[in-house]
Amino acid sequence: MQNQNRWIIAVAEHDPRLSNEVTSPKMKFSSSWLILLSLSLMYAVSDVIGDGGPYYPNWESIDSRPLPGWYDEAKFGIFIHWGVYSVPAFGTEWFWHKWKADEDPSFVEFMKENYPPKFQYPDFGPQFTAEMFDANHFADVIKASGAQYVVLTSKHHEGFTNYASSYSWNWNSVDIGPNRDLVGELAEAIRSRTEVKFGLYYSLYEWFHPLFMKDKANNFETQEYMKMVMRPQLHEIVNKYHPWVIWADGSGQGPTEYWNSTDFLAWLYNESPVKDYVVVNDRWGKSDICHHGGYYTCHDRYNPGVLQDHKWEDAMTIDKGSWGYRRDTNSKSFLTMDEITTTLAETISCGGNLLMNFGPTHDGRIIPIFEERLRQTGEWLAVNGEAVYASRPWRDQNDTLTSGVWYTRKDDVYAFVLDWPDNNTLYLGSPIPTYNTKVSMLGLETPLNWTKGGRPGVNITIEFPILAGPKLPCDYAWVLKLENVL
Repeated sequence: MQNQNRWIIAVAEHDPRLSNEVTSPKMKFSSSWLILLSLSLMYAVSDVIGDGGPYYPNWESIDSRPLPGWYDEAKFGIFIHWGVYSVPAFGTEWFWHKWKADEDPSFVEFMKENYPPKFQYPDFGPQFTAEMFDANHFADVIKASGAQYVVLTSKHHEGFTNYASSYSWNWNSVDIGPNRDLVGELAEAIRSRTEVKFGLYYSLYEWFHPLFMKDKANNFETQEYMKMVMRPQLHEIVNKYHPWVIWADGSGQGPTEYWNSTDFLAWLYNESPVKDYVVVNDRWGKSDICHHGGYYTCHDRYNPGVLQDHKWEDAMTIDKGSWGYRRDTNSKSFLTMDEITTTLAETISCGGNLLMNFGPTHDGRIIPIFEERLRQTGEWLAVNGEAVYASRPWRDQNDTLTSGVWYTRKDDVYAFVLDWPDNNTLYLGSPIPTYNTKVSMLGLETPLNWTKGGRPGVNITIEFPILAGPKLPCDYAWVLKLENVL
């Protein structure tokens, strides 16, 4: 261990992001410290990879590619689930599967009560009209949210593509419904009006595609769907839209070997027009999830609450019950801003990114509750973004004494205080003050008073200001900047 400690310190002397931490008297050479070090060396310094590779079609080679630095620095993105499922807008974006495959009684009854007996799911296609869709408005709202990247569904499990796919004839947004390239319109608006990076979600499989069902019936010993639909569509969206993110999904429906994902990823990293900056997730094979890929998502709403040794993302929804828009909601169906800021603080403190989802309506609107949450998040980030963007996990992810306090760091340490403390007094057990420590609240100009100790287990006691209403910098999750602490 002594030699290992010398090695860590030697590396840290050349990395200003770590130098203050490894010389701290509270430094502990634990697994958490080794994770912090490995993460600091894992990510590329710049937004692009440059002359890396070549990468070969196996996971050892694919996993050796550094994650482009822009992704870790972004911290916060917006997810958009939009498809034909927004027409029935009932229950979930898995409507078709719930109705026909699962024969869920609530979905079966919904169809009996509201549609003719011979009505089939593809009949919803022409009703997916998007006549109110304004890509510029979407771009403006996404920009206002403070997000640094956005991921739009190019195709969900229903197989409907939001662009003119040559491999989804008459089941795409140009041939039926809107008669518009929805992916192209949003990509253009995002790039022309914002600095947000544009990405795409893509479902590797389709519930009821005849070729996929045939391969499944053959125990996945044939690969007709993969070769004739999945692979060419992935090339389509990369070559046509140049996404910064490819968010794969649905690979758990077939064995890893069936998808041949490493072959596609080798092309993506070596030859594609996005090879220098694209990032991908981990959903490329049933046994690959949370083990291989650019960053890990592991499962929906993944929030481990502890520091991970690999870059990860929490993909979650403002609507607690569905990724797509649905009409059967009430006020309790949606996350509050307290819940959103709590999740964001927990996620970035443990080294993750937060990807927050909303679903537009069939006619192309962002409903008021979604727009309100997006703009509220942006307003909060306008005050506290200094502690979020390009931050890194600190040696303690959450406070050792007071619950509901999470940490990030740059040159200084930031404490996310989720609840205003009783009697305006906050006791912290993790930061160790020095003679020149300074404490301030982001959004306020006047420094806060603090004292060393205060009670057993307390390293620093901080007095919160007596403020109310418009004098508060924000209404939830207040962030303290701790300068010159150990």
